Amino acid sequence: MSWEDQLIVLFCNVDDFCLKFEPEWNKHSLGGKKRNRSSRMALSEIMTIAIHFHQSGYRTFKRYYTVFIMKIARHLFPFCVSYGRFVELMQGTVFPLFCFLQLQTGRDTGISFIDSTPIAVCKIKRALSNKTFKELAAVGKSTMGWFFGFKLHLIINDAGDLLSWQLTPGNTDDRKPVSKLARNLMGLLFGDKGYISGKLFHRLYKRGLKLVTRLRSNMKNKLMSLGERFLLKKRGIIESVNGQLKEICQIEHTRHRSVHNFLTNLISGLLAYTFQKKKPSLNLEKEELKLIVKSCRA
Repeated sequence: MSWEDQLIVLFCNVDDFCLKFEPEWNKHSLGGKKRNRSSRMALSEIMTIAIHFHQSGYRTFKRYYTVFIMKIARHLFPFCVSYGRFVELMQGTVFPLFCFLQLQTGRDTGISFIDSTPIAVCKIKRALSNKTFKELAAVGKSTMGWFFGFKLHLIINDAGDLLSWQLTPGNTDDRKPVSKLARNLMGLLFGDKGYISGKLFHRLYKRGLKLVTRLRSNMKNKLMSLGERFLLKKRGIIESVNGQLKEICQIEHTRHRSVHNFLTNLISGLLAYTFQKKKPSLNLEKEELKLIVKSCRA
C-alpha cells in the first residue's frame, strides 16, 4: 500500500468517527459564548495528520508538517494552515483523539498481558527545573534507571491489540491501576513479578480474572498448569509492543512545551499503533486459544 492509500484509509476512518462525534460534542459542550477562531481545516484532517505523523517515520513533527504535509501531500490537504497555527489547532484534539482511541481497542480473548513502561518528559538532571509537568510528573525508577515523567500502563490480548491503558505519575506502584484497567476482562492476565499481590489476586479472581506471575526466589512454589507456564513464557509480547510504541510510534520525547502537546503526542501514537497491520502476536488459532484457556481453567 502506497503512502497515499495509507493516508486516505486513515482519513476515512477518522472522518467516519468525526461525522458522529462532532454533532454530539457540540451539543454537550459546556460554558457560555466563546470567541472561537474558525479554521479552514476540518477536525478529521487535523486528527489524521496528528496520527499519521507516528506512522510516517519522520523524527520531528515540524519537519513532517513543513516538508511532507505542506509540500509532498499538499494535494490531499489543500487548505492546510501554517505550522504555528496547526500546533494551536492540534491542542483542541485531545478529547476527540481520546474518544477515538476508546473505539479502536481490541476484543477480550481470555488471554491478556499487562506491563508498564516509563515515559520520560525531560532528562532526570533537569527534573527540578521542569515547569511544564511540575505538579503532574514524578521521579520513578525502572529497570533502565531513574527517570522523571509518567508510567504508561498497558493491557493487550494475544493478538497484540490494545485492550486498555492508563497514565500515572512515574512513582506509582504498578499494582495500583490494575483493578481499573482490567475491570472488563475475563480469563487469564499475565504480568511480571511487579504485580505480585495476594489481595490483588483474590480481588481479580472473584471477578473471573486470574492473575498469573512468576514467583520471587523467596516465595513458595505453587502449582501451575502447562498452559499457564507456556503463556507466561510468552509475556515478552507486551515488551515488544512497548518497544514499537517508543521506537516506531514515538510516544516518548523530551521536547514537550505543554501538557496538551504531550497528551496529543501520546494518544496519537497509541492510535497509530492500533492501525498497524502487523502487531506482535502469539499467532494462535481460535481452536488453539480455546484449548489453552480450557486447560488453564481445569
